Amino acid sequence: MRPECPPAPALDVVIPARNEAGRLPHGLERLSATLAALPLSASILVVDNASTDATARIAATWSGPVPVRLLHCPVPGKGAAVRAGLLATTAPYAGFCDADMATDPAALDQVLTLLRAGHQVVIGSRRHPGSTVEVYGHPLRRVGALAFNRLVRDLTGGVADTQCGFKFFTGPLARAAAADLRTPGFAFDVELLLHCRRRGAEPVEIPVVWHDVPGSTFSVRRHAAGCLRDLARIHADARRAPAARRPHAVADELGAG
Repeated sequence: MRPECPPAPALDVVIPARNEAGRLPHGLERLSATLAALPLSASILVVDNASTDATARIAATWSGPVPVRLLHCPVPGKGAAVRAGLLATTAPYAGFCDADMATDPAALDQVLTLLRAGHQVVIGSRRHPGSTVEVYGHPLRRVGALAFNRLVRDLTGGVADTQCGFKFFTGPLARAAAADLRTPGFAFDVELLLHCRRRGAEPVEIPVVWHDVPGSTFSVRRHAAGCLRDLARIHADARRAPAARRPHAVADELGAG
């Protein structure tokens, strides 16, 4: 008898990973356990973002209750890794979360409920009133996050927390929005949400349990200037977009329909 093939995953979860050898094993254990308990088949795609440590080896040799695949992305930047990962997904639902599982993956239950109910974009929000959030380890990160979100709220339709690394989509939307993504750095979330809104998909923010995990590669001092440059370009691109595809125009069209 021919061995049975495992069912095609209904959910693909992308983990962008650059030099995450120290945090990836624990993250894969937590995420795998959560996915195995869901009432659907799922897979994990680790995108090695030009790591110089054992990140790729850990992902390639991982054995657990759900399949783990490895994809190499030589272009540096979290946005580049997420783009490559989302474009490599095939499932009806897809999304990404961080290697450290700072956002408790238990929120995936609510994510799937909302996606199945017809919502196309579901994102974790540390600013949701129902969230449980451990205060950032460094006050500068918290101030920077608040300032960043104020700068981008017009682009994302009022999303309160654009930078939480826990975002899920219907698969076709994830792949279409990722194909248009041009921001390789940490500001990519803003552009990704903008591309979703251009397609008429408004994000739904959900509460999460979030813990500040040491070892983040993001630094306000090192990356703030680059994020501001990326935001300026994203704003300029949004202004140049045809009027019919700007977020407010899409909303008007939906309201008229």
